[in-house]
Amino acid sequence: MNEKLDIVAIGESLIELSTNAKMASAGCLYKSYGGDALATAIAALRMGSKVGFITRIGDDPFKNFLLDSWQAEGMDTSQIRLTNEPNGLYIIARPTLNEKELVHYRKKIAPSKLSIDDVNEDYIKQASVIYASGVTQSLSPSANEAVDYAFKIAKDNGVFTAYDPNYHSLLTNPTDAKEAFARISDKIDIMFMNTKHDTANILEIDSPENIIKNLWDMGISIVVIKSSEKSGYYTGYNGNIVFTDFYTTEYIDTTCSGDVFNGGFLHAITHGFTPFEATKFASIVAGLQAKGIGAIKSIPYKDEVYSIYRGNNA
Repeated sequence: MNEKLDIVAIGESLIELSTNAKMASAGCLYKSYGGDALATAIAALRMGSKVGFITRIGDDPFKNFLLDSWQAEGMDTSQIRLTNEPNGLYIIARPTLNEKELVHYRKKIAPSKLSIDDVNEDYIKQASVIYASGVTQSLSPSANEAVDYAFKIAKDNGVFTAYDPNYHSLLTNPTDAKEAFARISDKIDIMFMNTKHDTANILEIDSPENIIKNLWDMGISIVVIKSSEKSGYYTGYNGNIVFTDFYTTEYIDTTCSGDVFNGGFLHAITHGFTPFEATKFASIVAGLQAKGIGAIKSIPYKDEVYSIYRGNNA
Protein backbone atom coordinates (compact mmCIF):
# COMPACT_ATOMS: atom_id res chain seq x y z
CA MET A 1 0.00 0.00 0.00
CA ASN A 2 1.53 3.30 -1.12
CA GLU A 3 -1.17 5.57 0.32
CA LYS A 4 -0.18 7.48 3.47
CA LEU A 5 -1.90 6.20 6.58
CA ASP A 6 -3.15 8.23 9.53
CA ILE A 7 -2.55 5.48 12.09
CA VAL A 8 -0.75 2.14 12.22
CA ALA A 9 -1.61 -0.02 15.24
CA ILE A 10 0.44 -3.00 16.42
CA GLY A 11 -1.20 -5.65 18.57
CA GLU A 12 -3.28 -8.73 19.04
CA SER A 13 -6.65 -9.83 17.75
CA LEU A 14 -8.97 -12.19 19.61
CA ILE A 15 -12.21 -13.87 18.72
CA GLU A 16 -15.00 -12.48 20.91
CA LEU A 17 -18.09 -14.45 21.91
CA SER A 18 -20.70 -12.49 23.89
CA THR A 19 -24.08 -12.93 25.51
CA ASN A 20 -26.61 -10.96 27.55
CA ALA A 21 -27.25 -14.02 29.71
CA LYS A 22 -25.14 -15.81 32.29
CA MET A 23 -22.61 -18.11 30.67
CA ALA A 24 -24.11 -21.14 32.40
CA SER A 25 -27.55 -20.50 30.88
CA ALA A 26 -26.71 -18.83 27.54
CA GLY A 27 -28.24 -20.68 24.59
CA CYS A 28 -26.08 -18.95 22.00
CA LEU A 29 -23.10 -16.60 21.79
CA TYR A 30 -22.64 -13.66 19.41
CA LYS A 31 -19.43 -13.88 17.39
CA SER A 32 -17.25 -10.82 16.91
CA TYR A 33 -13.61 -9.95 17.54
CA GLY A 34 -11.60 -7.83 19.94
CA GLY A 35 -8.20 -6.92 21.28
CA ASP A 36 -7.06 -3.60 22.74
CA ALA A 37 -4.98 -2.23 19.86
CA LEU A 38 -7.51 -3.61 17.40
CA ALA A 39 -10.35 -1.75 19.15
CA THR A 40 -8.28 1.43 18.88
CA ALA A 41 -7.75 0.80 15.17
CA ILE A 42 -11.43 0.11 14.43
CA ALA A 43 -12.56 3.17 16.38
CA ALA A 44 -10.26 5.39 14.32
CA LEU A 45 -11.44 3.70 11.12
CA ARG A 46 -15.09 4.33 11.91
CA MET A 47 -14.32 7.99 12.51
CA GLY A 48 -12.85 8.23 9.02
CA SER A 49 -9.12 7.64 9.51
CA LYS A 50 -6.93 5.58 7.20
CA VAL A 51 -5.62 2.78 9.39
CA GLY A 52 -3.25 -0.14 9.06
CA PHE A 53 -2.83 -3.03 11.49
CA ILE A 54 0.26 -5.12 12.17
CA THR A 55 -0.43 -8.53 13.71
CA ARG A 56 -0.29 -12.26 13.19
CA ILE A 57 -3.44 -14.36 12.97
CA GLY A 58 -3.93 -18.08 13.10
CA ASP A 59 -4.49 -20.08 9.93
CA ASP A 60 -7.65 -21.64 11.34
CA PRO A 61 -11.38 -21.49 10.49
CA PHE A 62 -11.63 -17.96 11.98
CA LYS A 63 -8.99 -16.55 9.60
CA ASN A 64 -11.35 -15.52 6.80
CA PHE A 65 -13.87 -14.09 9.26
CA LEU A 66 -11.21 -11.80 10.71
CA LEU A 67 -9.68 -10.69 7.42
CA ASP A 68 -13.05 -10.20 5.69
CA SER A 69 -14.37 -8.20 8.66
CA TRP A 70 -11.35 -5.88 8.78
CA GLN A 71 -11.30 -5.32 5.04
CA ALA A 72 -15.02 -4.50 5.14
CA GLU A 73 -14.17 -1.81 7.72
CA GLY A 74 -11.63 -0.36 5.29
CA MET A 75 -8.52 -1.43 7.19
CA ASP A 76 -5.26 -1.96 5.37
CA THR A 77 -4.38 -5.61 6.05
CA SER A 78 -1.22 -5.80 3.95
CA GLN A 79 1.00 -6.28 7.01
CA ILE A 80 -0.99 -9.09 8.62
CA ARG A 81 0.80 -12.43 8.60
CA LEU A 82 -0.52 -15.96 9.01
CA THR A 83 0.94 -18.44 11.50
CA ASN A 84 0.16 -21.97 12.61
CA GLU A 85 -0.69 -20.97 16.19
CA PRO A 86 -4.42 -20.64 16.95
CA ASN A 87 -6.34 -17.40 17.23
CA GLY A 88 -7.05 -16.33 20.79
CA LEU A 89 -10.55 -16.23 22.24
CA TYR A 90 -12.50 -14.54 25.01
CA ILE A 91 -16.10 -14.92 26.15
CA ILE A 92 -17.97 -12.07 27.80
CA ALA A 93 -21.35 -12.26 29.52
CA ARG A 94 -23.27 -9.20 30.73
CA PRO A 95 -26.54 -10.49 32.24
CA THR A 96 -27.17 -7.27 34.23
CA LEU A 97 -25.57 -3.84 34.59
CA ASN A 98 -23.84 -4.99 37.76
CA GLU A 99 -22.74 -8.41 36.58
CA LYS A 100 -19.96 -9.29 34.17
CA GLU A 101 -18.33 -12.63 33.41
CA LEU A 102 -15.16 -12.74 31.34
CA VAL A 103 -13.02 -15.71 30.32
CA HIS A 104 -9.81 -15.49 28.24
CA TYR A 105 -8.03 -18.15 26.20
CA ARG A 106 -4.87 -16.42 25.00
CA LYS A 107 -1.83 -18.60 25.74
CA LYS A 108 0.50 -19.46 22.85
CA ILE A 109 -1.76 -17.69 20.35
CA ALA A 110 -0.90 -16.36 16.91
CA PRO A 111 -0.16 -12.73 17.90
CA SER A 112 2.49 -13.94 20.35
CA LYS A 113 4.62 -14.70 17.28
CA LEU A 114 4.86 -11.00 16.42
CA SER A 115 8.49 -9.99 15.89
CA ILE A 116 10.66 -7.36 14.26
CA ASP A 117 10.32 -9.37 11.03
CA ASP A 118 6.69 -8.17 10.90
CA VAL A 119 7.66 -4.48 11.09
CA ASN A 120 8.28 -2.99 7.65
CA GLU A 121 10.33 0.20 7.87
CA ASP A 122 8.72 1.84 4.83
CA TYR A 123 5.27 1.04 6.19
CA ILE A 124 6.06 2.76 9.48
CA LYS A 125 7.47 5.80 7.68
CA GLN A 126 4.26 6.40 5.73
CA ALA A 127 2.08 6.73 8.84
CA SER A 128 1.27 9.85 10.87
CA VAL A 129 1.03 7.93 14.19
CA ILE A 130 2.24 4.52 15.35
CA TYR A 131 0.23 3.05 18.24
CA ALA A 132 0.95 0.13 20.58
CA SER A 133 0.16 -0.90 24.13
CA GLY A 134 1.62 -2.73 27.08
CA VAL A 135 -0.66 -5.65 26.17
CA THR A 136 1.18 -5.96 22.86
CA GLN A 137 4.51 -5.94 24.67
CA SER A 138 3.31 -8.61 27.11
CA LEU A 139 2.48 -11.11 24.36
CA SER A 140 6.07 -12.36 24.12
CA PRO A 141 9.68 -11.12 24.15
CA SER A 142 9.62 -10.96 20.35
CA ALA A 143 6.44 -8.84 20.37
CA ASN A 144 8.11 -6.52 22.89
CA GLU A 145 11.05 -6.17 20.49
CA ALA A 146 8.67 -5.45 17.61
CA VAL A 147 7.11 -2.50 19.47
CA ASP A 148 10.53 -1.12 20.38
CA TYR A 149 11.72 -1.45 16.79
CA ALA A 150 8.61 0.19 15.32
CA PHE A 151 8.81 3.12 17.76
CA LYS A 152 12.51 3.60 16.98
CA ILE A 153 11.82 3.75 13.25
CA ALA A 154 9.01 6.21 13.91
CA LYS A 155 11.11 8.52 16.09
CA ASP A 156 14.02 8.43 13.64
CA ASN A 157 11.70 9.51 10.83
CA GLY A 158 9.51 12.14 12.50
CA VAL A 159 6.46 9.89 12.89
CA PHE A 160 4.42 10.39 16.09
CA THR A 161 4.13 7.52 18.55
CA ALA A 162 1.28 6.81 20.97
CA TYR A 163 1.26 4.34 23.85
CA ASP A 164 -1.10 3.00 26.49
CA PRO A 165 0.32 0.69 29.20
CA ASN A 166 -3.14 -0.87 29.60
CA TYR A 167 -1.99 -2.65 32.73
CA HIS A 168 -3.84 -5.82 33.67
CA SER A 169 -2.73 -8.14 36.45
CA LEU A 170 -3.76 -11.22 34.44
CA LEU A 171 -1.28 -10.31 31.70
CA THR A 172 1.69 -8.82 33.50
CA ASN A 173 3.02 -7.61 36.85
CA PRO A 174 4.22 -4.17 38.02
CA THR A 175 7.91 -4.99 37.54
CA ASP A 176 7.50 -6.19 33.95
CA ALA A 177 5.10 -3.35 33.12
CA LYS A 178 7.61 -0.79 34.40
CA GLU A 179 10.37 -2.38 32.34
CA ALA A 180 8.18 -2.44 29.22
CA PHE A 181 7.36 1.25 29.62
CA ALA A 182 10.97 2.20 30.38
CA ARG A 183 12.09 0.40 27.23
CA ILE A 184 10.20 2.83 24.98
CA SER A 185 9.57 5.86 27.22
CA ASP A 186 12.08 8.04 25.36
CA LYS A 187 10.25 7.32 22.08
CA ILE A 188 6.69 8.22 23.17
CA ASP A 189 4.92 11.40 21.99
CA ILE A 190 1.35 10.68 23.16
CA MET A 191 0.65 8.80 26.40
CA PHE A 192 -2.66 7.38 27.59
CA MET A 193 -2.97 6.12 31.18
CA ASN A 194 -5.71 5.33 33.66
CA THR A 195 -5.56 6.01 37.38
CA LYS A 196 -7.17 2.71 38.36
CA HIS A 197 -4.36 0.46 37.13
CA ASP A 198 -1.65 2.15 35.04
CA THR A 199 -0.46 5.03 37.18
CA ALA A 200 -0.69 3.10 40.44
CA ASN A 201 1.33 0.13 39.20
CA ILE A 202 3.80 1.81 36.84
CA LEU A 203 4.44 5.36 38.07
CA GLU A 204 3.22 5.01 41.68
CA ILE A 205 1.99 8.63 41.63
CA ASP A 206 -1.56 9.48 42.77
CA SER A 207 -2.17 13.03 41.53
CA PRO A 208 -3.10 13.29 37.83
CA GLU A 209 -1.46 16.71 37.67
CA ASN A 210 1.80 15.33 39.07
CA ILE A 211 1.63 12.34 36.74
CA ILE A 212 1.31 14.63 33.74
CA LYS A 213 4.17 16.85 34.88
CA ASN A 214 6.33 13.80 35.49
CA LEU A 215 5.66 12.51 31.99
CA TRP A 216 6.31 15.95 30.50
CA ASP A 217 9.69 15.92 32.22
CA MET A 218 10.37 12.60 30.47
CA GLY A 219 9.78 14.28 27.11
CA ILE A 220 6.24 13.01 26.43
CA SER A 221 4.42 16.01 24.99
CA ILE A 222 0.73 14.96 25.11
CA VAL A 223 -0.69 13.08 28.10
CA VAL A 224 -4.25 11.91 28.77
CA ILE A 225 -5.10 10.49 32.20
CA LYS A 226 -8.41 8.63 32.41
CA SER A 227 -9.92 8.87 35.89
CA SER A 228 -12.91 6.69 36.77
CA GLU A 229 -12.84 8.21 40.27
CA LYS A 230 -13.42 11.71 38.88
CA SER A 231 -15.49 10.51 35.88
CA GLY A 232 -13.36 12.34 33.39
CA TYR A 233 -10.06 12.91 31.62
CA TYR A 234 -7.06 15.09 32.45
CA THR A 235 -5.34 16.26 29.28
CA GLY A 236 -1.90 17.79 29.51
CA TYR A 237 -0.28 19.67 26.64
CA ASN A 238 2.04 22.64 26.20
CA GLY A 239 2.09 23.47 29.92
CA ASN A 240 -1.69 23.36 30.35
CA ILE A 241 -3.86 20.73 32.04
CA VAL A 242 -7.59 20.61 31.23
CA PHE A 243 -10.24 18.35 32.79
CA THR A 244 -13.02 16.95 30.57
CA ASP A 245 -16.04 15.09 31.96
CA PHE A 246 -16.96 11.67 30.61
CA TYR A 247 -19.55 12.03 27.87
CA THR A 248 -21.85 9.77 29.88
CA THR A 249 -21.83 7.80 33.11
CA GLU A 250 -24.84 5.74 31.99
CA TYR A 251 -23.14 2.74 30.45
CA ILE A 252 -23.73 -0.97 30.00
CA ASP A 253 -20.32 -2.45 29.19
CA THR A 254 -16.98 -0.66 29.36
CA THR A 255 -14.97 -3.50 27.76
CA CYS A 256 -12.30 -1.78 25.62
CA SER A 257 -13.88 1.67 26.13
CA GLY A 258 -10.46 3.08 27.03
CA ASP A 259 -9.02 1.63 23.82
CA VAL A 260 -11.92 3.04 21.82
CA PHE A 261 -11.23 6.44 23.40
CA ASN A 262 -7.63 6.16 22.16
CA GLY A 263 -8.83 5.53 18.62
CA GLY A 264 -11.13 8.53 18.70
CA PHE A 265 -8.36 10.69 20.12
CA LEU A 266 -5.78 9.63 17.53
CA HIS A 267 -8.29 10.19 14.74
CA ALA A 268 -8.96 13.69 16.01
CA ILE A 269 -5.27 14.54 16.45
CA THR A 270 -4.48 13.44 12.89
CA HIS A 271 -7.39 15.53 11.57
CA GLY A 272 -6.49 18.92 12.98
CA PHE A 273 -8.00 18.87 16.47
CA THR A 274 -6.03 20.24 19.41
CA PRO A 275 -5.34 17.69 22.20
CA PHE A 276 -8.07 19.29 24.33
CA GLU A 277 -10.58 19.15 21.47
CA ALA A 278 -9.49 15.58 20.74
CA THR A 279 -10.35 14.55 24.31
CA LYS A 280 -13.86 15.97 23.99
CA PHE A 281 -14.32 14.16 20.70
CA ALA A 282 -12.91 10.86 21.97
CA SER A 283 -15.06 10.97 25.11
CA ILE A 284 -18.13 10.85 22.86
CA VAL A 285 -16.76 7.87 20.92
CA ALA A 286 -16.01 5.95 24.13
CA GLY A 287 -19.27 6.95 25.79
CA LEU A 288 -21.41 5.73 22.92
CA GLN A 289 -19.47 2.48 22.71
CA ALA A 290 -19.99 1.81 26.43
CA LYS A 291 -23.77 1.91 25.93
CA GLY A 292 -23.57 -1.46 24.13
CA ILE A 293 -22.04 -4.87 24.84
CA GLY A 294 -18.74 -6.07 23.42
CA ALA A 295 -15.50 -4.45 22.35
CA ILE A 296 -16.03 -3.78 18.64
CA LYS A 297 -19.65 -4.13 17.62
CA SER A 298 -20.76 -1.18 19.79
CA ILE A 299 -18.20 1.31 18.43
CA PRO A 300 -20.17 4.17 16.85
CA TYR A 301 -19.67 5.67 13.40
CA LYS A 302 -18.45 9.12 12.48
CA ASP A 303 -21.75 10.76 11.49
CA GLU A 304 -23.25 10.22 14.94
CA VAL A 305 -20.10 11.29 16.79
CA TYR A 306 -19.45 14.40 14.70
CA SER A 307 -23.09 15.45 15.03
CA ILE A 308 -22.93 15.26 18.82
CA TYR A 309 -19.51 16.94 18.96
CA ARG A 310 -20.65 19.85 16.80
CA GLY A 311 -23.83 20.21 18.82
CA ASN A 312 -21.88 20.29 22.09
CA ASN A 313 -19.25 22.72 20.81
CA ALA A 314 -21.24 25.02 18.53
